[in-house]
Amino acid sequence: MLIFCQLLNPLRMETLENLLSKFADLIVYQLLNLEKAGLFTTALHYFISTFILISILVILVTYIMGVATNYMPMDKIRIYLERRKKSGLGNVLAATLGAITPFCSCSSIPLFVGMMQARIPLGVALSFLITSPLVNEIAIALFWVAYGWKVTVIYILTGILLGITGGLLLEKLKMEKYIAEWLKNLEVNNKSEVKDRRSLLARWPEIHKESVETLKKLVPYIFVGIAVGSFIHGYVPQSFFEEYISESNLFAVPIAVIMGIPLYIDAVGVLPVVETLVDKGVPLGTAIAFMMGSIGLSLPEALLLKKVMQKKLIIAFFSVIGIGMIISGYVFNLIF
Repeated sequence: MLIFCQLLNPLRMETLENLLSKFADLIVYQLLNLEKAGLFTTALHYFISTFILISILVILVTYIMGVATNYMPMDKIRIYLERRKKSGLGNVLAATLGAITPFCSCSSIPLFVGMMQARIPLGVALSFLITSPLVNEIAIALFWVAYGWKVTVIYILTGILLGITGGLLLEKLKMEKYIAEWLKNLEVNNKSEVKDRRSLLARWPEIHKESVETLKKLVPYIFVGIAVGSFIHGYVPQSFFEEYISESNLFAVPIAVIMGIPLYIDAVGVLPVVETLVDKGVPLGTAIAFMMGSIGLSLPEALLLKKVMQKKLIIAFFSVIGIGMIISGYVFNLIF
């Protein structure tokens, strides 16, 4: 647990990303001897570093959640959150948790799985899933430097508010029946458990087995999703985005969100893109809408969600959050 907490430290995360980038340099430029300027090289480098990073995070989070659901009084937590479901307090707590954890849209899904296994209300779990990739500590620090405290504070509050309202709306739509069948089976298994007083060592074989089964379902989708994102990252020029989301286009904000979806860039990686777009004359709110789409509603995330949600829930999730992002973009353009 201590190692996991240390890894979540923003500086340590940045160090890990730098190490993986150097490892990708070694593979791509030295072992394979590819040219740095090549489109395939760019895509392959991005794939190697990103896939390893996300895999490490997903494996760690999956095992941590396996331990947590075995030791934490999940029934008491569930009852506490269910009693406060109507007031929205559970959604506020979940969105706040999402804001202080440095997960991307893919690596936050194992936590969502753990919440579903513990029978946490769906809307509460979705509030976490929405906010977690949108509000990233390193990105917030860079955002502060680039655009000042007012823009940064409003963005943080927007990310949390989007998580709260999105979770509440999806809860109202009664989408619980549209979670994946294997997640429902995990719920049944959890319901039948009696209080376990065994040590971690004694419980570990079961935790390991459940974690491996979860990873078997998730990792192939991570691979495909990041491969798609890497292709777009390497082969689609930045000028393509600038052309369609200029200030003169009334529909630039929804187009920006839609354009961001096929990409897979974390909040830190997308900031240089946002700065370039703004420098090219793209309104700040439109650029932020593009950022939200790429980090909060990415195509790799959609592919991964196919394993934990049925189609109707995925469509509802993307629709509600997409509309929220579009509204946020227009509001930012009005204010700034």
